[in-house]
Amino acid sequence: MKYIVTGAAGLIGSSMIWKLNQEGITDILAVDHLSNSEKWKNLRALAYADYMEREDFLDLLLTDGLPDDVQCVIHMGACSSTTEKDATYLVHNNFEYTKALAEYCVENKIRFLYASSAATYGDGEKGYKDDESSIEDLRPMNMYGYSKQMFDLWAKYHFLLSSVTGVKFTNVYGPNELHKGSMRSMVCRAYEQIRDTGKVALFKSDRPDYADGEQKRDFIYVKDAVNMVWHLLQNNCYGIYNIGSGRAETWNSLVSAVFKAMGKEVNIEYIDMPDHLKGKYQYYTCADMEKMRASGYTEKVTSLEDAIRDYICNYISRERFLGDE
Repeated sequence: MKYIVTGAAGLIGSSMIWKLNQEGITDILAVDHLSNSEKWKNLRALAYADYMEREDFLDLLLTDGLPDDVQCVIHMGACSSTTEKDATYLVHNNFEYTKALAEYCVENKIRFLYASSAATYGDGEKGYKDDESSIEDLRPMNMYGYSKQMFDLWAKYHFLLSSVTGVKFTNVYGPNELHKGSMRSMVCRAYEQIRDTGKVALFKSDRPDYADGEQKRDFIYVKDAVNMVWHLLQNNCYGIYNIGSGRAETWNSLVSAVFKAMGKEVNIEYIDMPDHLKGKYQYYTCADMEKMRASGYTEKVTSLEDAIRDYICNYISRERFLGDE
């Protein structure tokens, strides 16, 4: 297998296989843990040579049983829940699994790209710049973010950032996310709320410097995200890179774009923020994209309105997945 994609049935993993297919690549081993979820549907329209469950894949890795012709491992597999409380589970699943893969790839001279996360930036006090010299200064606000930070730090301390690539995704949305439950993007949830009730609920702000719904995030369409990842692979870019739009846009703007794509009048209800999110909620995120642009990436990032229209009109409203085009 020339390519291995872990987390292959997830939003970004399946979108990455879609991108590889667009580039004419089908010699792919897809790795995931399908269990009882509906994410298997994300794989139906994609072309890949083989599938393996993640634990079987790890066993194969640890016994040096991977095929000799592997050229690249794209490691998107992880628990991505920002509210997961089991720190031991996150350490095993997000840190130790990634470490085993990285060690194998470096030892066998296989290209290795892994998903870090913009959650490592915490509340943004230290900025959102993908500067490897200041990783130690970052303070994630949840255990998910810290599990990603742990590997970034490990890779740095073991001098691997010159031979592997980490990518810090901001708020990714798009086709193939229906299986994610409470972790689905607000675009997806807003579409469902509008469809079912005619309105959208957004959290009130509990900070005086932000009006209700004016909290800002860096939203990135999954098609743009995988284009950036492909660029890094094709151009042998190593180290840690942000994957984002470079724009901070409000929740109000996002849901207004959903209403517009659905041909509906804007109707927003502001609700109290749950106690478990207070003190852990990011009010502003905006990826610094200077490093990505300096690497030679010149593609224009799809506007929020255009991306949401594509997602809603061509995919979610028609119950279509990437590859069904």
